[in-house]
Amino acid sequence: MTRALGLNDARAVLHRSAERLATRYEGIVNEETVERVVFESYTALMRTAKVPAHVPSLAYRFAQDRLLALAQSKGAIPKAVPEVLFVCVQNSGRSQMAAGMLRKLAGDRVHVRSAGSEPGDSIHPEVVQVMAADGIDLTEEFPKPLTDDVVRAADAVITMGCGEACPIYPGMRYLDWHLDDPAELDLDGIRRVRDEIRAHLEQLLDEILPAPPGAGA
Repeated sequence: MTRALGLNDARAVLHRSAERLATRYEGIVNEETVERVVFESYTALMRTAKVPAHVPSLAYRFAQDRLLALAQSKGAIPKAVPEVLFVCVQNSGRSQMAAGMLRKLAGDRVHVRSAGSEPGDSIHPEVVQVMAADGIDLTEEFPKPLTDDVVRAADAVITMGCGEACPIYPGMRYLDWHLDDPAELDLDGIRRVRDEIRAHLEQLLDEILPAPPGAGA
């Protein structure tokens, strides 16, 4: 059984996480901002956590990605590849499916993030099952709240039924994919959504990735 962390234990872990991340982003993001992002990330994830003892380690991962996005949006860290952000309501189905599949299709040619306007407490088990059959492991992923920093860092923001929750910035590319919510579907329905996502992604990759040398010659 996982031992629940007390408040003081959690704070100690979070302070250590902030120290590690402050060292990593020294000269790019100041220490106060790093600590704020770490504690904000923890608080946001605790709202829906099923296993609170896991939250400090998840908060570290979430804060690490947010700090990278913050540095990228400021131009302090160059983007080596296009940044794609997938957003749905709970970040428990469609956006996780799209993120996992894009990582498989594009590899290190694209950096992928996902988030939810009202994140759930876990990824739908049926979604994990369907994606696993496609060779995509979502067992280490978790729903994350939508934050301003990851939106600003994105080159393309793809929404899936999150309404007006996603902030809009001039000059940024937005796409809205109309996909059924896997929470309301059986396994066959989720497989259909998976196939629809794959078709969307193949088109997206054609648009955002440069053609390989000699292509079309």
